[in-house]
Amino acid sequence: MTLRAKLAILLCTGALLAHAQISSFQHIVVIVQENRTPDNLFYGLCATPRGAVERCSTTPNASQYNIQTRNWLDKNASAGVTQPAPVALANKYDLSHAHTAFVSMCDANSSAICKMDGAGDILCSGTCAGVVKPQFKFVDNSKNVVTPYITLATQFGWANYMFQTNQGPSFPAHQFLFGGTSAPSAADDAAGIFASENMSTTAEGAADGVAGCTAPSTTTVEVINPTGGENRKIYPCFEHQTMGDILPSSFTWRYYTPSEGSIWSAPDAIQHICGSTGPGGKCAGPIWAQNVDLTPSNVLKDIAACNLRSVSWVIPTGQNSDHANVNDGGGPSWVTAIVNAIGNSSGCDSSTGYWKNTAIFIVWDDWGGWYDHEPPTILAKPGGDYQYGFRVPLIVVSAYTPLGYIDNQRHDFGSILRFVQHNFGITEGTLNFADARATTDLTPFFQLAQPPRRYRTINAPKTANFFLHDRRKATDPDDQ
Repeated sequence: MTLRAKLAILLCTGALLAHAQISSFQHIVVIVQENRTPDNLFYGLCATPRGAVERCSTTPNASQYNIQTRNWLDKNASAGVTQPAPVALANKYDLSHAHTAFVSMCDANSSAICKMDGAGDILCSGTCAGVVKPQFKFVDNSKNVVTPYITLATQFGWANYMFQTNQGPSFPAHQFLFGGTSAPSAADDAAGIFASENMSTTAEGAADGVAGCTAPSTTTVEVINPTGGENRKIYPCFEHQTMGDILPSSFTWRYYTPSEGSIWSAPDAIQHICGSTGPGGKCAGPIWAQNVDLTPSNVLKDIAACNLRSVSWVIPTGQNSDHANVNDGGGPSWVTAIVNAIGNSSGCDSSTGYWKNTAIFIVWDDWGGWYDHEPPTILAKPGGDYQYGFRVPLIVVSAYTPLGYIDNQRHDFGSILRFVQHNFGITEGTLNFADARATTDLTPFFQLAQPPRRYRTINAPKTANFFLHDRRKATDPDDQ
């Protein structure tokens, strides 16, 4: 080959790489699922060896998943360990994932380090009779129920150490995912005072779990203080900045959720976003009207109509949530439908398509009471008696995420917020909440200098067409 030919090849290659390069994403989509740990939901990652190394290890290298498949710690067992057993994704019981359940499973030693052997003390509700050690189960994938999740994790990016930022259930978890804190105010956040549980009410006949600035006046949420005490209850309507507030005006956001007043609908607990007409009323503010969509499947319509916002939070219905005793097994298909819609988009954004300029984060909001073997790193006080909680799965999908990428850094919900800030040119930590306390921003999941990967449709039992035409009444994903 002549020197001229070699130079021509190099110039052509350089031009292709330069053409493929992007400096940032135009869209970020955060898909939030419900109540699972890596050990519980992603046991199937360990099904077969990969090359000369095992796919899973509790001390993983860059090619291994940190999933423990045997000898789960159980202080109530004679040998100190329990062997896990399979359970259906759509099982018929639920486990407590309140802060008290965190304390039980953590079973901290004198140095305040979780021993992770107390899951057997977590309470079970629903059809628990006859179920042996209901907390020590992994999702049965013998019929490929969660294969779409396994495919996403192995084809794109997986985080071995993603921890929920809070030590409690869905209401505070969603506050952290949207606004970086479950504290009622910025001053409370700085003082280590957080809403730590889901809702309760003293009114006869009123539904527990109704949340936010439109909840009945008798609704309260427990608040935890820096000593770890839950000794105060307040009305669940807060006021502080959120991720949506600090986005520059040229960027847009949308929060897709199944209902107003749900503990999953994080914006309804922020007064300036909700614009509540009063307790028991409605969210009527202009920010709410512009940015909150109460039909989750509308995200599929917006993708098809080239109307995807700069940042989107996508909350499922209860049927598609993965929540124990609530879901019907639709979660893996629901998530895959959204990813496929983005991956196969070719005509949007000046005909570049969404796939080449969208980052997708698939995260589960809390551990749901299921066993996991990895102890969280507890922050120093004042926040350290409520931060951090247990591991939850995180899958990262984009055209620039290497095939089978596995990340071994320790992340939390603040890491997602920091990535949003990094991507849109906002100083990381601007909210001064979980984003300021996080130590990572998830940028290693993306190699933006590389040409975009071609998207290959992921198979799932249900397609986008099912969710677009589903006429079932949407249920809330969590009621605990």
